[in-house]
Amino acid sequence: MKITKFETFIVPPRWLFLKIETDEGIVGWGEPVIEGRAATVKAAVEELSEYLIGKDPLRIEDHWQVMYRAGFYRGGPILMSAISGIDQALWDIKGKYLNAPVYELMGGACRDSVRVYSWIGGDRPSDVGKAAKEAVEAGFTAVKMNGTEELQYIDSYQKIDEAVERIAAVREAVGDYIGIGIDFHGRVHKPMAKILAKELEQFRPMFIEEPVLPENNEALREIAHATNIPIATGERMFSKWDFKKLLEDGYVDIIQPDLSHAGGITECKKIFAMAEAYDVAVAPHCPLGPIALASCLQVDGTSHNVFIQEQSLGIHYNQGSDLLDYLNDKKVFEYKDGYVDLLKGPGLGISMNEEFVNEQAKEGHNWKNPVWRHKDGTVAEW
Repeated sequence: MKITKFETFIVPPRWLFLKIETDEGIVGWGEPVIEGRAATVKAAVEELSEYLIGKDPLRIEDHWQVMYRAGFYRGGPILMSAISGIDQALWDIKGKYLNAPVYELMGGACRDSVRVYSWIGGDRPSDVGKAAKEAVEAGFTAVKMNGTEELQYIDSYQKIDEAVERIAAVREAVGDYIGIGIDFHGRVHKPMAKILAKELEQFRPMFIEEPVLPENNEALREIAHATNIPIATGERMFSKWDFKKLLEDGYVDIIQPDLSHAGGITECKKIFAMAEAYDVAVAPHCPLGPIALASCLQVDGTSHNVFIQEQSLGIHYNQGSDLLDYLNDKKVFEYKDGYVDLLKGPGLGISMNEEFVNEQAKEGHNWKNPVWRHKDGTVAEW
């Protein structure tokens, strides 16, 4: 079997899909994208395809190593996202060729289902109590929300109090035992992160996410000493080498690699295993499309330390096109009592609605995250 064609589709709301074809008619799908840089990743995929055309798609590990190592310059969000989507598509082909879900090719499942959470609120969180109650009524046992708006290095206690009030409203709406993930989104710098983490402890959050930007991970030591809340990070880290020091330092409780950013199925399986050796849990990042989520669930199924999975159904980014719109069978991601079953179909376990993909690709998108500024005019972290 040989790879014959790569085709990419920039589709709403902010996704990039990849279709790899073979001379035996088996097709694989991947989702190589960095939110806000879809066209750049598309170009990287096209460059990598020059090597892969004519190759055997089943030699996934070798192809991964060549894509990563043979370019001399390596790593980073663009290249690793391109590799991720290609890797997903190759696993999809291999599973279909062997008529087995991907998790069966990685040692088989160690679980039957995966817990999922629902996003509530938006970029500037509001009405979160009502939204959290609705999510719980829909069967979710955990929610996640942005904890703050923009914060300066040193900011006011008014903004701290506003964040605390929002979390208090969620806890009051859902009761004592629903999980609440609080995403600092890298908007918070170390001085305020320590204050905020301490103030939020009373609400017993499931975790605080990206309390500081990953380039400031050394600050996690101080934050970990300031709070007992589990600390999560990793969505902006792109390889096992990026995660190595984070795990060695020992101040993270949950890692959140993204299977469309951190090297795909091949690399993330290794990252999850590294975390297990440090007694660290995994909650894969996935505010993306159906191919990315299917890829997550395949690796989740083989990973003992995965405790919850992000998914994007109804997320504020998905206006106009949502998670299920691109699938022929919309029941594959059926959430029951806050869990989703493993996907048992061959490959990634989903069937793409190619007619709809082609139709939406004509519309395309040019999604960019907003640019926020502080009152003094300086650019703020989004």
